[in-house]
Amino acid sequence: MSTLETPLKRELGDRTATALSKAFGMETVGDLLRHYPRRYVVRGELSNISELAEGEEATVLAEIAAVHLRRATGRTILEVVVTDGSAKLWLTFFNQPWREKELRVGRTGMFAGKVGLFNGKRQLSHPDYQLIPDGDDVDEAISGFAGKFLPVYPSASKFPSWKISQCVEIVLDGLEDIPDLLPAEIVKVLGYLSFVESIREIHQPTSLENSALARQRLTFDEALLLQLLLAQRRAQYRSMPAIARRVKPDGLVARFESLLPFTLTKGQQEVAAEIESDMARTHPMHRLLQGEVGSGKTVVALRAALTVVDSGGQAALLAPTEVLAQQHFKTITKLLGPLAEAGTLGGDVDGTQVVLLTGSMTAASRRDAYAKIASGDAGIVIGTHALLTEGLDFHDLGLVIVDEQHRFGVEQRDALRTKAKVPPHVLVMTATPIPRTVAMTIFGDLEISTLHELPAGRTPIATHVIPVLEKPHYLDRAWERIREEVAKGHQAYIVAPRISATESEPEGMTDIDRAIAKLLDGDKEEKTPLTSVEELAPKLTLRALKGLRVAPLHGRQSAELKDATMQAFAEGKIDVLVATTVIEVGVDIPNASMMVIMDGDRFGVSQLHQLRGRVGRGGVPGLCLLVSAAAEDSSAMARLSAVASTLDGFELSRIDLDQRSEGDVLGKAQSGVRSHLRLLKVLRDEPLIEKARLVGTKLIEADPNLAALPELAAAVKELAADEASTFVDKG
Repeated sequence: MSTLETPLKRELGDRTATALSKAFGMETVGDLLRHYPRRYVVRGELSNISELAEGEEATVLAEIAAVHLRRATGRTILEVVVTDGSAKLWLTFFNQPWREKELRVGRTGMFAGKVGLFNGKRQLSHPDYQLIPDGDDVDEAISGFAGKFLPVYPSASKFPSWKISQCVEIVLDGLEDIPDLLPAEIVKVLGYLSFVESIREIHQPTSLENSALARQRLTFDEALLLQLLLAQRRAQYRSMPAIARRVKPDGLVARFESLLPFTLTKGQQEVAAEIESDMARTHPMHRLLQGEVGSGKTVVALRAALTVVDSGGQAALLAPTEVLAQQHFKTITKLLGPLAEAGTLGGDVDGTQVVLLTGSMTAASRRDAYAKIASGDAGIVIGTHALLTEGLDFHDLGLVIVDEQHRFGVEQRDALRTKAKVPPHVLVMTATPIPRTVAMTIFGDLEISTLHELPAGRTPIATHVIPVLEKPHYLDRAWERIREEVAKGHQAYIVAPRISATESEPEGMTDIDRAIAKLLDGDKEEKTPLTSVEELAPKLTLRALKGLRVAPLHGRQSAELKDATMQAFAEGKIDVLVATTVIEVGVDIPNASMMVIMDGDRFGVSQLHQLRGRVGRGGVPGLCLLVSAAAEDSSAMARLSAVASTLDGFELSRIDLDQRSEGDVLGKAQSGVRSHLRLLKVLRDEPLIEKARLVGTKLIEADPNLAALPELAAAVKELAADEASTFVDKG
């Protein structure tokens, strides 16, 4: 008898186990049994060959009439002709010459598969079959073969689905009764099958209804393990000591709010109150702040930072790029005014200092910043990865703010948090809206705050698609519209996916971007060349935008040049900025009213939404044009039309997430390890995740270490230790 931990070599032999390991990374019986079928083929009544139609699933009882093995370049092709007396059917097997020994002329068998047509002949490619031994009862053989549900597994060229099915059958026959992760009472209350029943029914269903019940139970297990891990981490955070940071009456927060030229929105006030309440406790805040582009997250985060400064502590804001760090520095110093200039002429004596720390700073500037941070003179520190450098010491780090969190690895976030003497409060921000269930699954260890409304003065952005293949003259009109906007005194962005023509992919491509691009492009060999900044900017300067002040901006430029270009654009000295996605987040130019995105189909839905959020920020109606050479009836054009149809970032994020694999959504592509999630789909399984979160929370509240449920505790511990679980560690 075997358990889930039994090595496959013991059950299947060295050769088969090695093949499974190479093809799928399987090592144990549990690995194999968690390789679930994608679907089932229902073997129906036996069909007459003469009545078979292309595309249908069929099972026939027939006699082998001819067998022919031939060799082609690099492979073998075994052709078997069977007949039931009414017609002939061709069976084709590639690179399986050994089948010739059992598929002999004169033998009778049942053959099942999808009917295809090749050169006008009906055929089954790699069919399932069962040969009837001579002298056996044909009717009995038929009843054991027809009417079954055949599992179809994710397969590899050297390990097809039928062979996986054989291996599963072998290990199931030798599987002992495995203890259930969940107590029988909970399984009964939830209405699920037991774990062992679920494993057997998902691989060898007695009915499609039972296979669905089994899948639901096993999916719940995946969701529950994840939610238990997150619930334990929430409990751990609550048990940590932290310094309570309370708003001081008539302190910096009150002074700051009195200086603001606007009133906080109702949403900002509510979220600020949530953060204020969290930080007043003696255990660390761990909160996610999400909101649309321009929803005012920075103001809320700054208010939290000032709360910490008021209590004698420091706040550090970690940004993914220098452009974004510099933008935050400018925005925050502008909002604070004299409150950001303590110790300088004209500065407020009750204020603090704001320091910027980036990798491109001179040694002298870095030493000065280090000194202010170590002494505590700098109450607010804004920086890139330079904040993580060894040798940088904080006087009293009380709040860590991580902006655009998905761009940082776990180790990087931890490196900043460990610079605090006492566990600091943590505020994670993202401008990529996340549906609630996805946020619960990815950030279940964080409390979640959402800003839905936009501040007063923001105007709707009109978005239109330009299909250049069908209507090339629309692009000429786009350049005219830019001229019209500039004539009104406004400015424009033009976004291109590449820096230069020699690059093979857009700037800033992540593993997730590549996976999505491959998914959307398929294996097309011919692709329209992507637009590049270095080609487009000079061309527009000489032709369509001649006479306008056009400047390029991209990631390969020096930090000094990028900063100078953005400064000139902010001051109105540049009319049109031709840029890559370096402007995606953090760039705030109120006078910019128009954006043209070239090759819009090469960007993700959420990324397009982020980019267009750069316009319409100054009370002037915004216009965004999405240029694409994709076919009008393509899925790429459908995505662009979806972006054009709504400004609701949460709805667009659902569309974006629908196009990704679950591993991409949860971080597998970034971590490079296989996700433990095989069945769970965070968008599809919202009610189930809600149920798992409720059950997980109650279990941890009643028994924090799951001492009374050793099997469940062991499974959670295994998940916590697994490298794949680092994607949920948002510390």
